[in-house]
Amino acid sequence: MPIETLLADPPMWLMDPLLGEPDASALLAALNVQLTWQRPTLRLYGREHPIPRRQVWMGDTGACYRYSGRDFTPEPWHPLVTDLRDRVVATLASQGFDARFNSVLLNRYNDGDERMGWHSDDEPELGDSPLIAALSLGAERPLRFRWKNRQAPAFNVWLPHGSLLVMGPGVQAQLQHALLPRRIPGLRISLTFRRVIGPG
Repeated sequence: MPIETLLADPPMWLMDPLLGEPDASALLAALNVQLTWQRPTLRLYGREHPIPRRQVWMGDTGACYRYSGRDFTPEPWHPLVTDLRDRVVATLASQGFDARFNSVLLNRYNDGDERMGWHSDDEPELGDSPLIAALSLGAERPLRFRWKNRQAPAFNVWLPHGSLLVMGPGVQAQLQHALLPRRIPGLRISLTFRRVIGPG
């Protein structure tokens, strides 16, 4: 499959597509109706706010994590997501990476108004240099990146339907990313595979 190197150091690349049609659209439709989507509240600046999207935290028993003052316990693996995880792991193994993902965060964006703010996936439970793989389904939107030390300009990575973005060791330490509001219609679901290695 085509692989585009986005950064060499730290390593980040895009596989487009990982899932072709009709598989990608079938998976999008199935996950949209078969999962119990949640909209938790997070504490920001002393106030509770519902997140501007819906999500499901899924994984092995014990793959818990803490974010913005809340503890999240994983839902059991859905068979379709288990199959996808195994495919992602096999793809990364073919590129020389030992990815043993035990959890995934699924985010559902109903339209371009729903979003994810600036952050790094750097919770202590993920270790010092996590390998994270994000599969995108549905409406193509850009993920915005910026360097924490502002060493270079911010940049967009457009994420097509069925593509896989791989953020290698060091990306979370050096960059932040966000899915900003866009006038782009259509449902989008992202699945961000990761490995929880211990309590925070």
